[in-house]
Amino acid sequence: MHTFVVILLVIVSIGLIGVVLLQSGKSAGLSGAISGGAESLFGKQKARGIDLILHRITIVLSVLFFLLALAVTYFKI
Repeated sequence: MHTFVVILLVIVSIGLIGVVLLQSGKSAGLSGAISGGAESLFGKQKARGIDLILHRITIVLSVLFFLLALAVTYFKI
């Protein structure tokens, strides 16, 4: 059981890293100044839905990560 939980923890960890890396930044600093004109020209409505989905997936994966980390310590004993 411990091995199965550890494998799930690794998969969730990789998924969490990937989802966080896919999220867009807050457009702060120099990169925001450069891309700010493009967002006002083309709009950001299409990306808003994707950001919301990625945000919700991040929440689910982070809760799973926390629960699996607790399960690993529980089954280790």
